[in-house]
Amino acid sequence: MARGRIRARLRRSNLYTFGCLKPSTVEEEPHPLQGPGFSRTVYCNQPLFHEKKPLYYCKNDISTTKYNILTFFPKALFEQFRRVANIYFLLAACLSASPISPFSPLSMIAPLAFVVGLSMAKEALEDSRRFVQDVKINRRKVNRHKSDGNFGPRSWQNIMVGDVLKVPKDQFFPADLLLLSSSYEDGICYVETMNLDGETNLKVKRSLESTLGLDSDEVFKDFTGTIRCEDPNPNLYTFVGNLEYERQIYPLDPSQILLRDSKLRNTDYIYGVAIFTGHDSKVMQNSTKSPSKRSTIEKKMDYIIYTLFTVLILISVISSIGFVIKTKFQTPNWWYLRPDNIEYQYDPKKIGVAGMSHLITALILYGYLIPISLYVSIEVVKVLQATFINQDIQMYDDDTGTPADARTSNLNEELGQVDTILSDKTGTLTCNQMDFLKCSIAGTAYGVRSSEVEVAAAKQMASDIEDQDSDLSNFPLPKAKVRVSWDDVKKDEEIGLEAVVTSKVDDDQRAAIKGFGFEDDRLMNCNWLKEANADDLLMFFRILAVCHTAIPEQNEETGVYTYEAESPDEGSFLVAAREFGFEFCRRTQSSIFVREKFSASRQVVEREYKLLNLLDFTSKRKRMSVIVRDEEGIIFLMCKGADSIIFDRMSKNGKMYLEATTKHLNDYGEAGLRTLALAYRKLDEEEYKAWNNEFQKAKASVGAERDSMLERVSDMMEKELILVGATAVEDKLQKGVPQCIDNLAQAGLKIWVLTGDKMETAINIGFSCSLLRQGMKQICITTPVTDTVTTDVNQAIKDNISNQLTNASQMIKLEKDPHAAFALIIDGKTLTYTLEDDMKHQFLGLAVDCASVICCRVSPKQKALVTRLVKQGTGKTTLAIGDGANDVGMIQEADIGVGISGVEGSDG
Repeated sequence: MARGRIRARLRRSNLYTFGCLKPSTVEEEPHPLQGPGFSRTVYCNQPLFHEKKPLYYCKNDISTTKYNILTFFPKALFEQFRRVANIYFLLAACLSASPISPFSPLSMIAPLAFVVGLSMAKEALEDSRRFVQDVKINRRKVNRHKSDGNFGPRSWQNIMVGDVLKVPKDQFFPADLLLLSSSYEDGICYVETMNLDGETNLKVKRSLESTLGLDSDEVFKDFTGTIRCEDPNPNLYTFVGNLEYERQIYPLDPSQILLRDSKLRNTDYIYGVAIFTGHDSKVMQNSTKSPSKRSTIEKKMDYIIYTLFTVLILISVISSIGFVIKTKFQTPNWWYLRPDNIEYQYDPKKIGVAGMSHLITALILYGYLIPISLYVSIEVVKVLQATFINQDIQMYDDDTGTPADARTSNLNEELGQVDTILSDKTGTLTCNQMDFLKCSIAGTAYGVRSSEVEVAAAKQMASDIEDQDSDLSNFPLPKAKVRVSWDDVKKDEEIGLEAVVTSKVDDDQRAAIKGFGFEDDRLMNCNWLKEANADDLLMFFRILAVCHTAIPEQNEETGVYTYEAESPDEGSFLVAAREFGFEFCRRTQSSIFVREKFSASRQVVEREYKLLNLLDFTSKRKRMSVIVRDEEGIIFLMCKGADSIIFDRMSKNGKMYLEATTKHLNDYGEAGLRTLALAYRKLDEEEYKAWNNEFQKAKASVGAERDSMLERVSDMMEKELILVGATAVEDKLQKGVPQCIDNLAQAGLKIWVLTGDKMETAINIGFSCSLLRQGMKQICITTPVTDTVTTDVNQAIKDNISNQLTNASQMIKLEKDPHAAFALIIDGKTLTYTLEDDMKHQFLGLAVDCASVICCRVSPKQKALVTRLVKQGTGKTTLAIGDGANDVGMIQEADIGVGISGVEGSDG
């Protein structure tokens, strides 16, 4: 292999830190792949094997259109004649073509052809946009291994299972790939998955150690291997498989899988093998077919047409009966009508034929009881309404120059009948931009700017008091009391709106610093050196600058560093540290470099922190730590995490600022801010060496106990901490979101938020955007933790979830306070069970009783399934809003879908 060769330059990932928890895949027991759902076999670098049965797999071209050239006319005509009115008009047009018709058939056929033709043309135009988008995607190029170590461009649509691909930086993956190696020596790459789960932070993927040597074109000349894995399925976060390579079997997990439609970032290139292509890929498995939506009014019109048609037939039959009687008994006596030379439709001797001809004539004459002209008018009005929506200046985005685009005019009348709104969070409710707003250091609160929640609350209080003031103007004594309260509120409002009334110059300067909304002269421009607790402030800033997993990128024009971080919060911390004078500028495999400024002058000192270990953040740990050695040789453990976790791990002498910090954290929480506590600990050399030996043993262990051993050893070190302070960041909401949600709630609309974010994040944003309110009782439905998956365990999990749903429903029913409000919060893993047929109605019953519903960690398909459940279960009009490709299924499934241009793109 090429591992021993001399490289042009030493390539290593910037994130050495992830190696601490990197699984050793060489000696672990592979997953026993057997039974249904685990039948896929992929021969690496031998794609021709998969063109023969039974290994014939689908090609990599995709189609999201509703029609093709052959199916357009039959399918589109079927869609048009789902309308009962169109069926009636077609019958009337056929009757009008008969010789007994009282007027020209053109008067019936022309309006019908106009209505049907206009609707079909509109369908064709909308579907042609999908077709053009599909063609554009299918014709993208990617480098594929041809033979003898040579790679050449090939269209996505021609990629086959088993192909070895080379994907460069900032390109999308054309299929679901097994990561073989990357431009970094340790096989790590960074992936952006916003099209899959809506998250803009980067994910870290790592290859197997056995394939690290496959890092150049030439070595693939003789590369072969066999992958045995699960069959295509929509689960984005799971993967089970084995790689047979060089006579050994290595287990695979999701950290080695690169999903189609995710993008390679901060990595020059990767090599990978296509496992799932085209409609077998996980993103396409999560997609839904483009539906044909009909408005509620249109459906009701069908029943109205039935009624009118019944009345029409009744009138026509009565008229025909009268005609038959007249013809039978009176016509023979009307000599002036020449009964001896009469036409068959008036012949008393053929009374049955005469009756039927008159019935047809009556149906045509009375047919305008169902006016086709009204339908023509409605179609024209809908098109004009869509045009007005497109030209609405209030819906025009100045930043991007994007107007509204009503892509269908069928649903205009539905907008006034919406009962439930299902919304994405990231990029829809929020801007997905974290701003460092406040902090608490050494028991002192810093940051004078108010959050959006505080400003909105101040405005609401002022509005309420104004209303009271005007209502009580005729009552002197109560009015005096109100005036006292009003003054207090005005003061509060002035504080809350302080950021608004600052100078325009300051606003412009602050706006230029993305991720930093902090304002307090006590800390800026090195003024923190004058504070009483300068040592604690110094440690706070250093924790911000050192305790992270981010990658710095310098703008060549401005020289300013920006940061690619795993979460927006982490990025805002680094921006804040930079503005405070502690600029993280470089990281290597073993060191972090920070430029520290201790005076108002531009002179800086670059300090190196030797990175010894990193204990990574997980949703279970709710904290992360780094162990570093500074230039004086002192070893520090720096930790940041949820306050409840950090507070439980403090030493006796580390609680000096606990009371004050707790108060500040409560204030920040009420202001809708996301908070983290920061702490540190000095380590003795001997203590660290002893612990590191245990840590290395845990890393080297294999088997199911490895993760629990690592967690136990990490816990041994993350104790006896000294609290320094806390941070408070704000996820900037889209303009007017809290007021909009408040108005919608007052109007009686139910609002569900479906997001790919973790539960803690979703709850914090829920408070920020007024979806969750202080005093609202939260109901969290989660899945119990289990290591094995069998039929019995699955049933036990379902029983547990069912009990949680039952208990929550009982709690709501037994609530005596008529004004009590409940919020339901549920995660994606639990939704997998609650969306099954035997439990979904129980879940929906609980959700309908709650004022707000937040679904976390949901996949795109789950978003669509939840939307379908709400639409079908309640029978009321649903509106879905999203801004990413992961929201398309939800938007298509709802009665009305709104796609917005946001941070994650545009989905139509």
